[in-house]
Amino acid sequence: MAIKPPQLRPGDTIGIVTLGSPLEATVINESIRTLESLGFTVIVGDTVYLSNGFLAGTPQQRAADLMSMFENEAVKLILPTRGGVGVAGILPYLNFPVIQSNPKLISGYSDITVLLNVLYEYANLITLHSLLLLDFNLSTPAYNFNQFFGATSVRPVPWQIINPPEMPLVSRVPGNVTGPIVGGNLTSFIDTLGTPFEVNTAGKIILLEETHEPINTVYRYLNRLLLAGKLDDCIGIIMGECTNCAPAYGVSYDQLITEFLVPLGKPLISNFASGHGTFKAAVPIGATVSMNTENLTITVMESTVSP
Repeated sequence: MAIKPPQLRPGDTIGIVTLGSPLEATVINESIRTLESLGFTVIVGDTVYLSNGFLAGTPQQRAADLMSMFENEAVKLILPTRGGVGVAGILPYLNFPVIQSNPKLISGYSDITVLLNVLYEYANLITLHSLLLLDFNLSTPAYNFNQFFGATSVRPVPWQIINPPEMPLVSRVPGNVTGPIVGGNLTSFIDTLGTPFEVNTAGKIILLEETHEPINTVYRYLNRLLLAGKLDDCIGIIMGECTNCAPAYGVSYDQLITEFLVPLGKPLISNFASGHGTFKAAVPIGATVSMNTENLTITVMESTVSP
Protein backbone atom coordinates (compact mmCIF):
# COMPACT_ATOMS: atom_id res chain seq x y z
CA MET A 1 0.00 0.00 0.00
CA ALA A 2 1.32 3.43 -0.94
CA ILE A 3 2.34 6.01 1.66
CA LYS A 4 -0.31 8.62 2.42
CA PRO A 5 1.06 12.16 2.90
CA PRO A 6 -0.27 14.27 5.80
CA GLN A 7 -3.45 16.20 5.05
CA LEU A 8 -3.43 19.92 4.29
CA ARG A 9 -4.78 22.08 7.12
CA PRO A 10 -5.65 25.80 7.30
CA GLY A 11 -2.55 27.83 8.05
CA ASP A 12 -0.11 25.19 6.73
CA THR A 13 3.03 26.08 4.79
CA ILE A 14 3.11 25.57 1.02
CA GLY A 15 6.44 25.31 -0.80
CA ILE A 16 6.49 26.75 -4.32
CA VAL A 17 8.88 25.31 -6.92
CA THR A 18 9.44 25.62 -10.66
CA LEU A 19 10.47 22.22 -11.97
CA GLY A 20 10.18 22.63 -15.73
CA SER A 21 9.51 25.76 -17.76
CA PRO A 22 9.52 29.30 -16.31
CA LEU A 23 6.35 31.21 -15.49
CA GLU A 24 5.85 34.96 -15.57
CA ALA A 25 6.58 36.61 -12.23
CA THR A 26 3.27 38.48 -12.30
CA VAL A 27 1.33 35.20 -12.53
CA ILE A 28 3.42 33.63 -9.76
CA ASN A 29 2.95 36.60 -7.45
CA GLU A 30 -0.80 36.83 -8.06
CA SER A 31 -1.25 33.13 -7.25
CA ILE A 32 0.91 33.41 -4.12
CA ARG A 33 -1.29 36.26 -2.93
CA THR A 34 -4.33 34.04 -3.50
CA LEU A 35 -2.82 31.29 -1.35
CA GLU A 36 -1.96 33.78 1.37
CA SER A 37 -5.49 35.18 1.28
CA LEU A 38 -6.70 31.63 1.99
CA GLY A 39 -4.61 31.63 5.16
CA PHE A 40 -1.60 29.63 3.99
CA THR A 41 2.04 30.48 4.58
CA VAL A 42 4.13 30.38 1.40
CA ILE A 43 7.82 29.54 0.96
CA VAL A 44 9.35 30.26 -2.46
CA GLY A 45 12.12 28.05 -3.84
CA ASP A 46 15.35 29.38 -5.29
CA THR A 47 14.50 28.51 -8.90
CA VAL A 48 10.93 29.79 -8.93
CA TYR A 49 11.71 33.01 -10.82
CA LEU A 50 14.64 31.72 -12.89
CA SER A 51 14.39 31.73 -16.67
CA ASN A 52 16.89 30.19 -19.07
CA GLY A 53 15.05 29.88 -22.35
CA PHE A 54 12.39 27.21 -21.95
CA LEU A 55 13.77 26.01 -18.60
CA ALA A 56 13.87 27.52 -15.11
CA GLY A 57 17.47 26.84 -14.13
CA THR A 58 19.54 23.69 -14.57
CA PRO A 59 18.15 20.22 -13.80
CA GLN A 60 20.42 20.07 -10.74
CA GLN A 61 19.12 23.41 -9.45
CA ARG A 62 15.48 22.43 -9.92
CA ALA A 63 16.02 19.03 -8.31
CA ALA A 64 17.80 20.63 -5.34
CA ASP A 65 14.87 23.00 -4.92
CA LEU A 66 12.41 20.12 -4.80
CA MET A 67 14.57 18.16 -2.36
CA SER A 68 14.82 21.20 -0.07
CA MET A 69 11.02 21.31 0.12
CA PHE A 70 10.80 17.62 1.02
CA GLU A 71 13.47 18.10 3.69
CA ASN A 72 11.79 21.20 5.18
CA GLU A 73 9.61 19.98 8.07
CA ALA A 74 7.44 23.10 7.89
CA VAL A 75 6.30 22.44 4.31
CA LYS A 76 3.08 20.41 4.05
CA LEU A 77 2.29 20.85 0.33
CA ILE A 78 4.68 21.22 -2.59
CA LEU A 79 3.08 23.17 -5.42
CA PRO A 80 4.88 23.56 -8.77
CA THR A 81 4.23 26.80 -10.62
CA ARG A 82 3.58 25.06 -13.95
CA GLY A 83 4.66 22.15 -16.14
CA GLY A 84 5.89 22.98 -19.62
CA VAL A 85 8.95 20.87 -20.45
CA GLY A 86 12.02 19.58 -18.67
CA VAL A 87 10.61 17.92 -15.54
CA ALA A 88 12.10 14.56 -16.53
CA GLY A 89 15.53 16.17 -16.42
CA ILE A 90 15.44 16.47 -12.63
CA LEU A 91 14.66 12.79 -11.96
CA PRO A 92 18.25 11.45 -11.86
CA TYR A 93 19.11 14.01 -9.16
CA LEU A 94 16.33 13.14 -6.71
CA ASN A 95 16.95 11.24 -3.47
CA PHE A 96 13.99 8.88 -3.30
CA PRO A 97 14.77 7.38 0.14
CA VAL A 98 14.78 10.91 1.60
CA ILE A 99 11.48 11.67 -0.12
CA GLN A 100 9.97 8.43 1.17
CA SER A 101 11.05 9.33 4.70
CA ASN A 102 9.49 12.79 4.40
CA PRO A 103 6.14 12.23 2.66
CA LYS A 104 4.35 15.39 1.59
CA LEU A 105 1.46 16.35 -0.62
CA ILE A 106 2.52 17.32 -4.12
CA SER A 107 0.07 18.40 -6.82
CA GLY A 108 0.21 19.18 -10.51
CA TYR A 109 -0.49 18.09 -14.07
CA SER A 110 1.00 18.64 -17.56
CA ASP A 111 4.74 17.80 -17.49
CA ILE A 112 4.53 17.41 -13.69
CA THR A 113 2.82 14.11 -14.61
CA VAL A 114 6.27 12.56 -14.96
CA LEU A 115 7.22 13.45 -11.40
CA LEU A 116 3.89 12.38 -9.86
CA ASN A 117 4.15 8.88 -11.27
CA VAL A 118 7.86 8.49 -10.54
CA LEU A 119 7.34 9.51 -6.90
CA TYR A 120 4.68 6.81 -6.63
CA GLU A 121 6.91 4.23 -8.31
CA TYR A 122 10.22 5.05 -6.60
CA ALA A 123 9.14 6.53 -3.24
CA ASN A 124 5.79 4.69 -2.88
CA LEU A 125 4.10 8.05 -2.32
CA ILE A 126 0.52 8.92 -3.25
CA THR A 127 0.62 12.11 -5.32
CA LEU A 128 -2.15 14.33 -6.67
CA HIS A 129 -2.98 14.95 -10.31
CA SER A 130 -4.65 18.27 -9.64
CA LEU A 131 -3.95 21.99 -9.48
CA LEU A 132 -0.72 23.87 -10.15
CA LEU A 133 0.18 27.23 -8.63
CA LEU A 134 -1.03 29.03 -11.77
CA ASP A 135 -4.56 27.71 -11.13
CA PHE A 136 -4.93 29.66 -7.91
CA ASN A 137 -6.70 32.67 -9.39
CA LEU A 138 -10.20 34.12 -9.59
CA SER A 139 -10.97 32.58 -13.00
CA THR A 140 -10.55 28.98 -11.78
CA PRO A 141 -13.93 27.18 -11.45
CA ALA A 142 -15.15 26.38 -7.94
CA TYR A 143 -15.29 22.71 -9.02
CA ASN A 144 -11.49 22.63 -9.30
CA PHE A 145 -10.95 24.06 -5.83
CA ASN A 146 -13.57 21.74 -4.33
CA GLN A 147 -11.81 18.78 -5.91
CA PHE A 148 -8.37 19.90 -4.73
CA PHE A 149 -9.27 20.71 -1.14
CA GLY A 150 -11.43 17.60 -0.89
CA ALA A 151 -8.56 15.37 -1.99
CA THR A 152 -6.06 17.02 0.37
CA SER A 153 -8.36 16.52 3.37
CA VAL A 154 -9.33 13.45 5.37
CA ARG A 155 -12.72 12.22 4.15
CA PRO A 156 -14.89 9.11 4.59
CA VAL A 157 -13.85 6.14 2.47
CA PRO A 158 -14.79 5.22 -0.20
CA TRP A 159 -15.36 8.45 -2.14
CA GLN A 160 -16.15 9.14 -5.76
CA ILE A 161 -14.38 11.35 -8.27
CA ILE A 162 -17.34 13.04 -9.92
CA ASN A 163 -17.24 15.03 -13.15
CA PRO A 164 -18.99 18.41 -13.26
CA PRO A 165 -22.65 18.10 -14.34
CA GLU A 166 -21.98 19.74 -17.71
CA MET A 167 -19.35 17.07 -18.55
CA PRO A 168 -20.98 13.62 -18.37
CA LEU A 169 -18.66 10.64 -18.49
CA VAL A 170 -18.99 8.34 -21.51
CA SER A 171 -18.83 4.54 -21.28
CA ARG A 172 -16.88 3.03 -24.18
CA VAL A 173 -16.12 -0.55 -23.12
CA PRO A 174 -18.09 -2.23 -20.30
CA GLY A 175 -16.27 -3.52 -17.26
CA ASN A 176 -15.59 -3.16 -13.56
CA VAL A 177 -11.94 -3.19 -12.44
CA THR A 178 -10.08 -2.22 -9.27
CA GLY A 179 -6.41 -1.29 -8.94
CA PRO A 180 -3.96 1.57 -8.39
CA ILE A 181 -4.43 4.51 -10.73
CA VAL A 182 -1.54 6.09 -12.63
CA GLY A 183 -1.45 8.56 -15.45
CA GLY A 184 -1.66 12.09 -16.69
CA ASN A 185 -0.29 13.82 -19.75
CA LEU A 186 0.29 11.56 -22.75
CA THR A 187 3.22 13.52 -24.20
CA SER A 188 5.05 13.39 -20.88
CA PHE A 189 4.73 9.60 -20.73
CA ILE A 190 6.12 9.25 -24.25
CA ASP A 191 9.19 11.25 -23.22
CA THR A 192 10.11 8.68 -20.57
CA LEU A 193 9.62 5.43 -22.51
CA GLY A 194 12.84 3.47 -22.69
CA THR A 195 14.22 5.17 -19.58
CA PRO A 196 14.30 3.94 -15.96
CA PHE A 197 11.43 6.35 -15.28
CA GLU A 198 8.82 5.10 -17.74
CA VAL A 199 5.33 4.69 -16.34
CA ASN A 200 4.47 1.29 -14.84
CA THR A 201 0.95 0.30 -15.93
CA ALA A 202 1.01 -3.39 -14.94
CA GLY A 203 -2.22 -4.19 -13.12
CA LYS A 204 -3.17 -0.53 -13.01
CA ILE A 205 -5.85 1.81 -14.32
CA ILE A 206 -4.31 4.44 -16.59
CA LEU A 207 -5.57 7.99 -17.06
CA LEU A 208 -4.52 9.85 -20.21
CA GLU A 209 -5.11 13.41 -21.38
CA GLU A 210 -3.50 15.70 -23.93
CA THR A 211 -3.43 19.28 -25.17
CA HIS A 212 -2.46 21.23 -28.30
CA GLU A 213 -1.57 18.20 -30.42
CA PRO A 214 -3.15 17.28 -33.77
CA ILE A 215 -5.00 13.99 -33.66
CA ASN A 216 -2.52 12.19 -35.91
CA THR A 217 0.17 12.99 -33.33
CA VAL A 218 -2.09 11.74 -30.52
CA TYR A 219 -2.49 8.53 -32.52
CA ARG A 220 1.29 8.25 -32.83
CA TYR A 221 1.69 8.64 -29.05
CA LEU A 222 -1.05 6.12 -28.22
CA ASN A 223 0.46 3.64 -30.64
CA ARG A 224 3.86 4.12 -28.99
CA LEU A 225 2.29 3.27 -25.62
CA LEU A 226 0.71 0.21 -27.18
CA LEU A 227 3.99 -0.98 -28.73
CA ALA A 228 5.72 -0.44 -25.37
CA GLY A 229 3.20 -2.79 -23.74
CA LYS A 230 1.65 -0.13 -21.53
CA LEU A 231 -1.89 -0.60 -22.85
CA ASP A 232 -1.56 -4.39 -22.70
CA ASP A 233 -0.41 -4.27 -19.07
CA CYS A 234 -3.13 -1.95 -17.77
CA ILE A 235 -6.49 -3.22 -16.55
CA GLY A 236 -8.57 -0.17 -17.51
CA ILE A 237 -8.33 3.13 -19.33
CA ILE A 238 -9.74 6.57 -18.48
CA MET A 239 -9.45 9.11 -21.28
CA GLY A 240 -9.46 12.75 -20.32
CA GLU A 241 -9.91 15.63 -22.69
CA CYS A 242 -7.69 16.52 -25.61
CA THR A 243 -7.91 20.30 -25.30
CA ASN A 244 -7.27 22.34 -28.45
CA CYS A 245 -6.43 19.17 -30.39
CA ALA A 246 -7.27 19.73 -34.05
CA PRO A 247 -8.73 16.90 -36.12
CA ALA A 248 -6.31 15.45 -38.67
CA TYR A 249 -7.26 13.97 -42.04
CA GLY A 250 -10.90 14.24 -40.98
CA VAL A 251 -10.36 12.16 -37.82
CA SER A 252 -11.46 13.60 -34.46
CA TYR A 253 -10.31 12.73 -30.94
CA ASP A 254 -13.60 10.92 -30.35
CA GLN A 255 -13.11 8.85 -33.49
CA LEU A 256 -9.56 7.99 -32.48
CA ILE A 257 -10.79 6.64 -29.14
CA THR A 258 -13.45 4.59 -30.92
CA GLU A 259 -11.20 3.21 -33.63
CA PHE A 260 -7.95 2.70 -31.68
CA LEU A 261 -8.74 2.15 -28.00
CA VAL A 262 -12.17 0.48 -27.99
CA PRO A 263 -10.91 -2.59 -29.94
CA LEU A 264 -8.37 -3.26 -27.16
CA GLY A 265 -11.32 -4.48 -25.07
CA LYS A 266 -10.14 -2.88 -21.83
CA PRO A 267 -12.81 -1.24 -19.63
CA LEU A 268 -12.82 2.31 -20.98
CA ILE A 269 -14.36 5.63 -19.94
CA SER A 270 -13.89 8.91 -21.80
CA ASN A 271 -14.68 12.61 -21.33
CA PHE A 272 -13.06 12.70 -17.88
CA ALA A 273 -12.40 16.21 -16.53
CA SER A 274 -8.67 16.32 -15.97
CA GLY A 275 -5.41 18.11 -16.61
CA HIS A 276 -5.45 20.84 -19.23
CA GLY A 277 -9.22 21.18 -19.49
CA THR A 278 -11.24 23.93 -17.83
CA PHE A 279 -12.48 21.49 -15.19
CA LYS A 280 -9.85 19.56 -13.27
CA ALA A 281 -10.74 16.53 -11.18
CA ALA A 282 -8.32 15.62 -8.40
CA VAL A 283 -6.87 12.15 -9.00
CA PRO A 284 -4.70 10.49 -6.31
CA ILE A 285 -1.91 8.80 -8.27
CA GLY A 286 -1.06 5.48 -6.62
CA ALA A 287 -4.33 5.10 -4.72
CA THR A 288 -6.57 2.07 -5.23
CA VAL A 289 -9.53 2.98 -7.42
CA SER A 290 -12.60 1.05 -8.57
CA MET A 291 -13.72 1.92 -12.09
CA ASN A 292 -17.16 0.81 -13.18
CA THR A 293 -17.85 1.76 -16.78
CA GLU A 294 -21.44 0.53 -16.69
CA ASN A 295 -22.66 2.81 -13.92
CA LEU A 296 -19.98 5.41 -14.81
CA THR A 297 -18.34 5.65 -11.41
CA ILE A 298 -14.70 6.17 -10.43
CA THR A 299 -14.42 5.37 -6.72
CA VAL A 300 -11.35 5.88 -4.54
CA MET A 301 -11.21 2.90 -2.19
CA GLU A 302 -8.74 4.17 0.41
CA SER A 303 -7.70 7.27 2.28
CA THR A 304 -5.25 9.31 0.26
CA VAL A 305 -3.95 11.50 3.09
CA SER A 306 -3.19 10.77 6.73
CA PRO A 307 -4.66 12.76 9.64
